[in-house]
Amino acid sequence: MFEKVLIANRGEIALRIHRACREMGIRTVAVHSTADTDAMHVRLADEAVCIGPPQARDSYLNKAAILSAATITGADAIHPGYGFLSENADFAQMVEEHGMVFIGPSPDHIRLMGDKITAKQAAKAAGLPVVPGSEGSIDTIEQALENGEAIGYPVLIKATAGGGGKGMKVARNAEEMVEAWKMARNEAKAAFGNGDVYMEKYLGRPRHIEIQILADNYGSVVHLGERDCSLQRKHQKVLEEAPSPALNADQREKIGNTACSAIAKLGYRNAGTIEFLYENGEFYFIEMNTRLQVEHPITEAITGIDLVREQIRIAAGAPLGYTQSEVRFAGQAIECRINAEDPQTFVPCPGRIEGYHAPGGLGVRVDSGLYSGYRIPPHYDSMIAKLIVHGNSRNEALMRLRRALGEYVIEGVKTTLPLHNRLVQDSDFVNGDYDIHWLERFVERNN
Repeated sequence: MFEKVLIANRGEIALRIHRACREMGIRTVAVHSTADTDAMHVRLADEAVCIGPPQARDSYLNKAAILSAATITGADAIHPGYGFLSENADFAQMVEEHGMVFIGPSPDHIRLMGDKITAKQAAKAAGLPVVPGSEGSIDTIEQALENGEAIGYPVLIKATAGGGGKGMKVARNAEEMVEAWKMARNEAKAAFGNGDVYMEKYLGRPRHIEIQILADNYGSVVHLGERDCSLQRKHQKVLEEAPSPALNADQREKIGNTACSAIAKLGYRNAGTIEFLYENGEFYFIEMNTRLQVEHPITEAITGIDLVREQIRIAAGAPLGYTQSEVRFAGQAIECRINAEDPQTFVPCPGRIEGYHAPGGLGVRVDSGLYSGYRIPPHYDSMIAKLIVHGNSRNEALMRLRRALGEYVIEGVKTTLPLHNRLVQDSDFVNGDYDIHWLERFVERNN
């Protein structure tokens, strides 16, 4: 097992990784920008190294600075968390070349799944169902129009690199195609430095279902069930739950086994998430995330399996130690992402936390680095906390979530807590009747 792990991230996920390491008897190194000197994970880590100024490109995306910090402190391994360099194949390769272990999949698998076109091709070859779409990138407007007719409108134009909704446009007919194709390419180029786009059939009311998998270095693969991530605003997830209220036991088992089979064929290792669109009883692969997900705690809640601990164990060469039949699922879990944003305009609201009280009690978990007096920096993602509840049934989890939201106090900055309070009272959500477009309509109705 590793003696020292460098955490190449910040915020709640850095704290989450630190806690897992501490419980495993592993020392931690926190790297941080000058804006995060007072962050909770920096305070708690065994060692801390400042790696640059506030801008992410000069600190959390600075490969050389992070590798230097790992070398100076004698770290055995680097855990990238999510975001930043977590899916950067070049960084993973550099970590290995420097004689350290990258806690995640191989650089080759990160590279394969990092490009949406090659990922789709690999998924199809591995037996996963895919959304009808173009075979490769769409480089000319003539190709765009030709593919639009072949696939059938409406279609979705998507960037081959990156995510988060950038470089993604819908064309409902040939007239809309020209502008949508240009806008998608320009957005993709600006956001990712790569203007390549491809095309898929646009599904009307799908749900976003993802399957969590774990795979060791010896060919063993298990899935830990699904998460429903359909509640999204501008392609950004807002609330997730596990299991999905839309699936029955047979569908759950079928898609889980299909995902495991594909992962085994790919020879993948460590944690990963296969994301699908689900509509009218059919699943369609959209992408694979070769890292830990923000919403991993709801999977931990229903399985009792510590995903960060498993990532570290697998990276250290340990076998999974259990089979699919030994994975047990219990109850329902829901996660709310709490952002420092105006709950109506969604404009980021960084600033000083004047008062803070996290909810507690049976089945309530809060992943956050907040504390009273902490100043939220303006340089990073606005998510400041995750509220996770678990109950024996979905109704119990909902009642617990309402209670926990009512207890949560964050003073000094605006947050999206009011949005979640409204959301969990809505009859559609209570009935589990929603799709990936539902939240946008909900926000419009309530603003």
